[in-house]
Amino acid sequence: MSKPYVFITRKISEEVLAPLMEIAEVHSWNSESEAVPREVLLKEANKADALLTMLSDSVDQALLTQAPNLKVIANLAVGFDNIDVKVATEQGIAVCNTPDVLTETTADLTFGLMLATARRLTEAETYVKEGNWQSWSPYLLAGSDVHHKTIGIVGMGKIGQAVARRAKGFGMEILYHNRSRNDVAENELGAMYCSFDELLTEADYVVCLTPLTEETKHLFDADAFKRMKPSSIFVNVGRGQVVDETALIDALSKKEIAGAGLDVFYQEPIGADHPLLKLPQVVALPHIGSASVETRTIMMELCRDNIIAVLNDKRPKTLVNREWGR
Repeated sequence: MSKPYVFITRKISEEVLAPLMEIAEVHSWNSESEAVPREVLLKEANKADALLTMLSDSVDQALLTQAPNLKVIANLAVGFDNIDVKVATEQGIAVCNTPDVLTETTADLTFGLMLATARRLTEAETYVKEGNWQSWSPYLLAGSDVHHKTIGIVGMGKIGQAVARRAKGFGMEILYHNRSRNDVAENELGAMYCSFDELLTEADYVVCLTPLTEETKHLFDADAFKRMKPSSIFVNVGRGQVVDETALIDALSKKEIAGAGLDVFYQEPIGADHPLLKLPQVVALPHIGSASVETRTIMMELCRDNIIAVLNDKRPKTLVNREWGR
């Protein structure tokens, strides 16, 4: 009897994959950084029993209907908007993600990005490395304080709570907006629930951590940026398509807001000629929210374990489509 076939859309640690290789034939796309071409992914999905995918891989209806043997998709991310979960469920395919394990790491990155944008750290580093630092002056690369300011968190899930804990250590007032009230954030962290409009108006730092849904797409549009303070800074570590990027560019160019720290973009990877990257008040990162060696390894292990479970006719640890297998 032949082993099940598993395709992984990036090159990852063979040490992590060792337990999976004992029960399955495992093949990986031969690059750590370049996305697997669509035609290769379709070909591999056609014969795969399991896929280990990245957030940038489109696992849509066209792919799923050409994958007759597919039993499980393990997505190396918390988000899963790259997967047509409805179609996968209809075809009896388990969809898994990696929640919880990246919460603290992503919160570190979020707060670090906010600090870097506020204090103009990337501008300052470039200034020194390009040999422009010739003397000291009182307002040389002066940024904005973070301590004792007001942070507004849009999307108070586990990562939002972790960011709020860090904000509390900086003596910040914490506002949040969410689909529903969060008792932990309010009772343990002193966060105050408010409407989206109130948050935009009051916050010095608007931090987006909301997932991408039909309701949140373009949530941050021209009107949203106009409601923010001219001194406010926008930080997005959620999803790029939650933001109307044209409106963000316009708001930054017209100084309707002071700056933006972005780890996610409408289309990824973002091109070097993108207008956002021409603006000095923008700090841009290549979607590295959970990118610590420790956390990414744990995420890979969780994906591996979910695949092993399904291939052994067991329920995976972190199932997105919970109606699967009933």
